Amino acid sequence: MNLAAIDQPDSVSERFSQSGEADRQPSTRRQIMALIMEQGHATAAHLADLLGLTQAAVRRHLAALQAQGLVGVRRSTTVPRRGPGRPATAWQPTEQGRRQFVHAYDELAIEVLEDLRRLGGQQAVRDFAQRKFDAVAADCLELGAVQPDLSPAQVLSQVLRDLGFMADLAPITSGQQLRQHHCPYSAVAARFPEFCQAETAAFSRLLDSHVQRLATIAHGDGICTTHIPRPVAGDQEEM
Repeated sequence: MNLAAIDQPDSVSERFSQSGEADRQPSTRRQIMALIMEQGHATAAHLADLLGLTQAAVRRHLAALQAQGLVGVRRSTTVPRRGPGRPATAWQPTEQGRRQFVHAYDELAIEVLEDLRRLGGQQAVRDFAQRKFDAVAADCLELGAVQPDLSPAQVLSQVLRDLGFMADLAPITSGQQLRQHHCPYSAVAARFPEFCQAETAAFSRLLDSHVQRLATIAHGDGICTTHIPRPVAGDQEEM
């Protein structure tokens, strides 16, 4: 099964489309899947509000995704109720759904970048990768301004965690190691090393340090590890 099958109409949705109730956008199920992936779980009511659809239409799409093994339901007291009775039903991605969703969008991103390289050359890919990590740098500057008690490395680690990189810091004798236990771009970076290069350059600028990349998930390592050297005495006096 591939993710394109998510967009295929089933007999129920076809019947509702004839009555004008079903959503006419072929990407609706992908949008629903993306929202559930992004938020971890969501109710049909919440998804309907976000997409501007009826709850009945959203439930039909959810039922189709569930039949394909991509989402499942859970009942939790943490999900807000809209009235008395049982807690609202929250929908969450299954492991199969997570794998399929990520794989499909990796393929799409790789195709787009290959087209970009074909049309604009290698520099166009480098520029694109740099813009991605310029956005990370902007997030770091914003967080650093709000939480000035954090060190630059702590700010970077927090921003990366918020972006899904599962980052943390480990102290070592010569400084610190920034560890990323997950990389949302690993499949893309394996094909386009410009992403790892842009990331490392962004880290160096943000930390004002000559960081060293020791390992990357894109190259088959278990985690991405970046060495952040301890500032020498001269550097500390200048700061």
